[in-house]
Amino acid sequence: MEYFLDEQQVTVRDLARRIAEERILPLRAELDEKEEFPWEIIKELADADMFRVFIPEEYEGLGGRCLDLCLVIEELSRACGGIAISYAANALGCLPLIHHGSEEQKKKYLPQVASGSRLTAFALTESTAGSDAGNIKTSATRRDGGYVLNGTKQFITNGGEAEIYTVIAMTDPSKGSRGASALVVEKDTPGFSFGKKEQKVGIRASSTRELVFRNCTVPEENLIGREGSGFIITVRTIDRSRPGVAAQAVGIAQGALEAAVDYARKRVQFGHPISAQQAVQHMLANMATDLEAARALVYAVARNIDSGAKDFAEAAAMAKVFASDMAMRVTLDAVQIFGGAGYMKDYPVEKMMRDAKITQIYEGTNQVLRNAIALDVLKRRAMRE
Repeated sequence: MEYFLDEQQVTVRDLARRIAEERILPLRAELDEKEEFPWEIIKELADADMFRVFIPEEYEGLGGRCLDLCLVIEELSRACGGIAISYAANALGCLPLIHHGSEEQKKKYLPQVASGSRLTAFALTESTAGSDAGNIKTSATRRDGGYVLNGTKQFITNGGEAEIYTVIAMTDPSKGSRGASALVVEKDTPGFSFGKKEQKVGIRASSTRELVFRNCTVPEENLIGREGSGFIITVRTIDRSRPGVAAQAVGIAQGALEAAVDYARKRVQFGHPISAQQAVQHMLANMATDLEAARALVYAVARNIDSGAKDFAEAAAMAKVFASDMAMRVTLDAVQIFGGAGYMKDYPVEKMMRDAKITQIYEGTNQVLRNAIALDVLKRRAMRE
């Protein structure tokens, strides 16, 4: 379909596609096998100004539009979901600063991210706080003009590799979720260290680590927004980042569809390519239809955000749920079309299937997001009565 992208969006998309095809494809299997962070690719993305895409112009960026970012994530994910999320997690780590940070914080950190010289990460999840984000235990106690952090964060994308972390911690536990605050913590801050690097089923080229805070002191000026606004910042940040996860799912599915089509045209059984079999044709037709429907929804939601819409949480959740479920179906069908070969690491579709699964889990499991969508649907109905 024609999505009527503007000149900058076409340029950004095509450049991301070229990097994906020329640089990521030859390395994806090796990086996945070794669980190696893609620093070489990250540096090339920085040289190509890809990190400027999600940064506003006044801080040395290209405008910070959601659709532009989704286009880059989609193209990178078409080649490798793990490398794509290593890039996309920087936008997630920046969003609290972009939308809630002080002018001083923005001037200090955003140009560094735009240049690609420093990576970011967003630290929310803990062992007792996944979907239940209000149950975080990491504390930030005010002391001597700053905050002393204690606690552990879990499953943090870009953990250990990023140098700038947005950390959600409790400044007043007595207030529950209203006692959470957001703080910037830099990698070399005393008392801040890293736990084990997680071994994952998919997106293995990305780094996922524990963050450990032991009497880690950060200055008062590192507080993002005001005390007690951490939960609101978290909700608004993840609402804005979910279209990026959806774009990742679309990209992974696109790569799987292309691989399945190529294989079906070449694989001969009973004297004919398996693409001549109606059963396979119907699978490919369903894959292509579901993929295009997901892409249309993701782009529409991203454009809605870029238009300045104030209420897009439900639409963002829908895009994430629909696209990630689609990616899981498409990659499973791609493996099925490959048959036994699809189950082997010699072919890329088993990796795509592994990478697709996480899109149904992070930034809100699809089950939790369906609860949220249903509440909005029911609320609208009740308001009309």
